[in-house]
Amino acid sequence: MVNSLLGRLADALFPNVCCLCQWRCPGRLPLCADCRNELAANARCCRRCALPLASDSLLCGQCLQAPPAFDRVVAPWLYGEYFAYILRRWKFQDDLALTPLMADLWLRSADVTVLPDILLPIPLHWYRQWRRGYNQAELLAGELARALPGLPVDAGRLRRTRATAAQSGMDARQRARNLQGTFTVTGSCDNLRVALVDDVLTTGATAREAASALRQAGAARVDVWCLARTPPPQ
Repeated sequence: MVNSLLGRLADALFPNVCCLCQWRCPGRLPLCADCRNELAANARCCRRCALPLASDSLLCGQCLQAPPAFDRVVAPWLYGEYFAYILRRWKFQDDLALTPLMADLWLRSADVTVLPDILLPIPLHWYRQWRRGYNQAELLAGELARALPGLPVDAGRLRRTRATAAQSGMDARQRARNLQGTFTVTGSCDNLRVALVDDVLTTGATAREAASALRQAGAARVDVWCLARTPPPQ
């Protein structure tokens, strides 16, 4: 009763504003129910890479022909117009107050039955992180770990050893070449079940390269936890 009254008082004194429609919304997260319902769920997708599919096929053609080093991508949302707007504010406009919302969007919709042993955020090169001031994948991993007690985060075990060119505008083959040999593992991963944490999966080149490095270091399973998956180009 007391907590409920305090919550209503806090809502009245410090109202949240929805990050999409700019109307007041109850609760601690800045996204109203109507706008949340406008986000597109990634409901029908490849069981391995989470690529959105038009049919109920279990695997996409690429995963059938060349299985990636990771076991599964958990990406509950599609990278559509509304989700892209929220993510740009969080990632590029320093709106770090959106971090709990991003974690909540993943936690409420992700289909995960067995937790990994450890969360590893996809690292930025040190210079890019210094310029930006933070790594959004590390922020998300920390928020997820707080919601899933006992699940550790290690932001140093996977390292990006060289700076790479910005990947926007590159196709899948160009991204793969750009990232080749980018990651190294600094600690043992023997028999560990690892979840890589990132914001959006586009072609999967980053996840493939990072998962390959973890496999070589002995990881027993590598999943990718990300917020959204981009639709196919067509």
